[in-house]
Amino acid sequence: MSVRLPAPPSAHVTPAHMTLWDEVSRVSARHVEPRVARMEAASRKVERKLPQIFGGRRWFGVTIPTEYGGLGAGHVAKTVLIHRLAMASGAAAAILQAGLIPVGAMQLWGTTAQKARWLPQAADGTVLMTIAVTEPEAGGHIGGIETAAERDGDEWVITGEKTHIGNSCLAHLHLVVARTAPPGTRPSEGLTMFLVEHDRPGVSATQPRPRLGLHGFSAGHLTLDRVRVPAENTLGAVGEGLFVAQSSSILYGRPNLAALSLGLHEAVVTTTAEWLSSRPRYGGHLSDLGVVRDRLGQMQARLVQARTLAYHAVHRLDNGHSCDADLISAKYAGHELAAASGRDAMELHGARGLDVDYPLQRLWRDIQHTYPPAGTGEIQRLHLARTSLGTTPIEWSERLAAETSWTRDPVAV
Repeated sequence: MSVRLPAPPSAHVTPAHMTLWDEVSRVSARHVEPRVARMEAASRKVERKLPQIFGGRRWFGVTIPTEYGGLGAGHVAKTVLIHRLAMASGAAAAILQAGLIPVGAMQLWGTTAQKARWLPQAADGTVLMTIAVTEPEAGGHIGGIETAAERDGDEWVITGEKTHIGNSCLAHLHLVVARTAPPGTRPSEGLTMFLVEHDRPGVSATQPRPRLGLHGFSAGHLTLDRVRVPAENTLGAVGEGLFVAQSSSILYGRPNLAALSLGLHEAVVTTTAEWLSSRPRYGGHLSDLGVVRDRLGQMQARLVQARTLAYHAVHRLDNGHSCDADLISAKYAGHELAAASGRDAMELHGARGLDVDYPLQRLWRDIQHTYPPAGTGEIQRLHLARTSLGTTPIEWSERLAAETSWTRDPVAV
């Protein structure tokens, strides 16, 4: 029995999106899929060629306006890119999605001069950015950040450590959150985001340690030892670092991870359907058994749910709707649904799913990496509870719709 391959999503896409879907399919077949086995076999090595390929196609500029050299294609297009790449390789999709989060922060909070300098380089792939928030001790608890920045004349001096930084070994510009107020100051007032070029004295990015999955993706450690940056290298105003990090996480990080989960989820379902349809049993195939079809049907239902959530959320974002809860739900539920299907797939495959030369174990491992970033499931549920109670302090999707009214240039001090 042959298995019909899944069709591209259609509910919220345009012909232009479908053209992009086909482009990613061609790039994946030519450049991504042939690299998967090598990336898996060399878990300590960082994949360096794929970011160049993505940059050459201006995929890091998918949401950057055309006036800065980007594609100006929006968040549905961004989801198409990450979703389709993740079907071929979770690591390849992670490289792209991690690079798009700091680009979003620059779009939302950069001054006119900062955008003019950095966005064209981000759009054409000559500058890759990171966003450095997580720390070894504080983890993702932004209120516990210990990295500190002290004002010294016309400069800031930054000291601290960051970890689990996507594309850390490849980036040319790090967006670093540091404490700029005395301990005890509320995070909403005491943190600032800084632009730190990778070649400034005192900046050190170490090679990432081997990880459970996403082999080839750099998620390493960043050390800042009295790094000096000019005062104009703040992104947003002094004291607004929490808002810069939070807005980029909700508007970019969470939908990006929903798309990553979705691509892995779809690959799991497709791989499982093909296996069950080709595995002989009782004069037919495993897929002929009712109990097996029941579990495969559950997997397909989860996939449809995850796909609907992911594309519905970014469609609302592209159309200027208030949709923070949709974006958060897509990330939270997307992982939960993919993880459940991954567990079913492993059980349906039996021992075959454990073979290192078979893609399912790679997909299962990669899915585990979509839970912690941009807030664990517990954090997502806390945000959603605030929505239910009507106590959400800021709707960042509403602020995005009014971007031109809140992006500011610096004033003379």
